[in-house]
Amino acid sequence: MSLWRTVLTPRWLGLLALALAIAAVMSVMGVWQLDVYRSKTAAATAKQASAAPVALQSLFSIDEGLPAKAVGRRVTVSGEWGPAADQLFISDRRQGDRDGFWVVSPVRLPGGGAVMVVRGWVPSVSDVSGRAPAGPVSLTGAVAASEAQDASGDAATGRVLQSLRIPTIVDMVDYRIYDAFVVLASVESGAMPSPGPVVVPAPSPPTDHAGWRNVAYAFQWWIFAAFTLWMWARMVLDAHRSVDEEADAGEESVEPSGTVSA
Repeated sequence: MSLWRTVLTPRWLGLLALALAIAAVMSVMGVWQLDVYRSKTAAATAKQASAAPVALQSLFSIDEGLPAKAVGRRVTVSGEWGPAADQLFISDRRQGDRDGFWVVSPVRLPGGGAVMVVRGWVPSVSDVSGRAPAGPVSLTGAVAASEAQDASGDAATGRVLQSLRIPTIVDMVDYRIYDAFVVLASVESGAMPSPGPVVVPAPSPPTDHAGWRNVAYAFQWWIFAAFTLWMWARMVLDAHRSVDEEADAGEESVEPSGTVSA
């Protein structure tokens, strides 16, 4: 007997419709759990980005590597602008429809060492808005990590680098620096050259993956949906084998007809 003859019987078609309905509901539940995860993650990330600024030194010390939880955090920095000779430019930076440079200046901290501050964007290294500031300063900004591209070769040729990297800059100054950049948002006090660089957007904080349990629930629902359809298929195959076995048994029970001699 063909398997399709078993499948297309009213009984199994009805059970298939029921199995598909149950699987569809379970699939929707899985998608809903995934949406819950995304909502929790977006809320946690937004909360991190909107947190009140804290002193840079309270997040980590100059002797530590940059912790992942500090990236994107808003911080305050108070100190004094470093030497103009230590100012750097980062090339190939887009601002609107124009290419230019980021201006990076050190801020010397009261406890020793410094942090490199991305002050903003300028169209060229000779632009008047990129001239180095001097004197005391108190500013607010966001913590940024080093970029991946190596720029060590640029350090030997001047103060223009292709990428924003602490491992490159650390050998270009004669004082210790934090393993992070601060992207300037506003200057609270202190003299600043006017006009100054165009402020660049703060880096987005890393995604805070909240609600991992909801992801597990989503996969559970999808597994249950697949299991429901698998069970229907297994039951159909078992029923089909049972019908075939009964048919074979019936054929074997029929005795052959006798012959009559003349």
